[in-house]
Amino acid sequence: MLVQFYDPLYRCFTFPDYQLVHTLEEYAHLLGIPVSSRVPFSGLEEIPRSHLIVEALNLKKSEIEAHWVNKGGLFGFPSDFLINEATSFPQAGSVDAFEGIFVLLIYGLALFPNIDGFVDINAIRLFLIGNHVPTLLGDMYFSLHLRKSKGEGTIVYCIPLLYKWFISHLPQTPAFMENRQCLRWFQRLMSLTNDDIVWKGRSELGPCNCVALEAYTLWVKKRALELKMPYPCERPMSMVVVEPLTLPNQDVEELEDALAKMKQEKDMWEERFRAMSKKHEELQLESKDKDALIELLEDRVIERQREPEVSSSSMPQPYVAWKKIVDQLVLEKTQMKDSFETEIRRIQRKYAPLARSSDIVVRDP
Repeated sequence: MLVQFYDPLYRCFTFPDYQLVHTLEEYAHLLGIPVSSRVPFSGLEEIPRSHLIVEALNLKKSEIEAHWVNKGGLFGFPSDFLINEATSFPQAGSVDAFEGIFVLLIYGLALFPNIDGFVDINAIRLFLIGNHVPTLLGDMYFSLHLRKSKGEGTIVYCIPLLYKWFISHLPQTPAFMENRQCLRWFQRLMSLTNDDIVWKGRSELGPCNCVALEAYTLWVKKRALELKMPYPCERPMSMVVVEPLTLPNQDVEELEDALAKMKQEKDMWEERFRAMSKKHEELQLESKDKDALIELLEDRVIERQREPEVSSSSMPQPYVAWKKIVDQLVLEKTQMKDSFETEIRRIQRKYAPLARSSDIVVRDP
């Protein structure tokens, strides 16, 4: 029934107003197995030599060669042979050998089924490579495409994994799980909306959360009409129909423009604040230099005053000149200090509140 919703053009399942697509991350999450860094299975690998199979399964070479048969154009082992070997190992106390054969049976009969009662060479190759998550995803797409193109037939795939993936997206509410109205599966699926589906978020698949824009939602509905849903739409199961979480394109553009302008304004005020801070530092440095010079001159004046008093007429000319310089510097210092304090207060009143306001409005992502 689920295959009828598969859209081969876009390689996803298309429903009345939403789409579901398999991903590598979801399969790795469902299986609890991370994607390996090894090269995925391509089908072009050479047939593994007997000694590699012997080491992996802890079987004798003679047993491998005796049960290595061709079935349906593919080499492999009959599942009966592997099951008999697996049941005999626990009695002999060989846990490693049992686990190896048991895992190979899972590969050949559950994950990558092909021929009934037979573990073919491809399953053995995947067992030896150890990177099966990408191949499971590829097998799913291949099986669905083949079934959709023929219009009939059986899906040769790990059906339990497909079922587990699909169920993970369905609502977990009592109304849906209990199905007290005894609705058929197609009725339950056609009554679901975008808001009913369980979307994978940060905790399962990482930080890439997103929302559907209005243009995409409209496109999905149009695509559903073109694909011709196999069943009529049902009344939504939710008691309260909530509008889809979409953002009109116009609103998004306006918000982006406003955000860009606010960032520009913030940068402008920060630049002005930095310029005034630099000027503040320069004024402080100049003030310190003048303070040092005044202090030096004042010390010299005090030393002169301690000398015996002499008449102004007998006072040397350099002393008079120095005293005038000191008086002038003291006056300039007082004026500069008053001007400096006034300028600092003006800067603080004008720029500091605006800079704080800009920081509150705009935060760097």
